[in-house]
Amino acid sequence: MEGSAAHRKIELQAPEDLSYLLANVRRAAAARLDEAFPPVDGAASRDGADGQGDELRTRIEELVNEYITKTFTLAAPNLSINGLPVVAAHFLSGDSSGPPQPEEVYEPFDARKRARVEELTREEEDLLRDIAALKKSVPAAAAAAWAEAARRSVADDERDLAAVNERIGASQSNGQGKEALLLGEVSKGLERQDDVEEAYDDAIRGLGRLKRDMPAVVARMERARSAGEYVVTER
Repeated sequence: MEGSAAHRKIELQAPEDLSYLLANVRRAAAARLDEAFPPVDGAASRDGADGQGDELRTRIEELVNEYITKTFTLAAPNLSINGLPVVAAHFLSGDSSGPPQPEEVYEPFDARKRARVEELTREEEDLLRDIAALKKSVPAAAAAAWAEAARRSVADDERDLAAVNERIGASQSNGQGKEALLLGEVSKGLERQDDVEEAYDDAIRGLGRLKRDMPAVVARMERARSAGEYVVTER
């Protein structure tokens, strides 16, 4: 008995599988009985009051049914349906023409689903932390970059203006017109005009990337939250 307990049970997927096997065995036994003991023509039913019937066939049929019942009763402890034990009385009692009424079956605990729930929960928490960090760091970084670019631009403008004033003062001492020199300097543009425009374009592109990436991060967080809620609900 100790050695047989180590053997794995025969696994069936549904109660209909065992009903199908039992019906096939009984159908094969009935066919062999018909071959060995053909029904007597004109004989009434065994349960009828007027029929004599074939007593030998009736007795053999009872023994065969008893053997089939005993065989499946002894085999039931070695069978399992969807991981649950088999109750032979549900299949052997009464009429075997149809499957028994389905039983309420609870899904066994699945460690993989629990691990998946924990993984989704961790992912949601990581996304929430990333969003919180972006909300704190990105606007401040963008504002700091813009302020630095503005300070550099103002400093360059002041330096250029000081240089122009010096040239105007020098031109006055040399007898040149103040307005002509000022218009000439302004028409040439600032010495670092290209750098100022490039810094401005970089700031605009940075704000555009921020506006474009934030919805994607928020969408990822929403998908992770929805998946976590679905798995928890299904469990």
